[in-house]
Amino acid sequence: MVVESLEGKLILFVAQVINLGLTVYMWIVIIRALISWVSPDPYNPIVRLLYRATEPVLWRVRRVLPIGGFGIDFSPLIVILAILLLQSLLVEPLKQLAYRFG
Repeated sequence: MVVESLEGKLILFVAQVINLGLTVYMWIVIIRALISWVSPDPYNPIVRLLYRATEPVLWRVRRVLPIGGFGIDFSPLIVILAILLLQSLLVEPLKQLAYRFG
């Protein structure tokens, strides 16, 4: 479908920006989880960037979720599921609204 109205294009643009931001953040969380398996150098600038970008969100999830004695951190999985949920509950309705404006 083609969106021709200015309102529809603006809503579609906002939906695409939100979707891109959520997708990029999901990949940052995935990379951070993979890097945590190899005990990275905490002084590496890339590692520090990944931790600064993800730790505020992961910390809040860890605070709510009990670890349960398993020793496995499920917070990245919960954050990824939340991102996918946001994409389906926020981005898709915005796209449909944009197409309704035509």
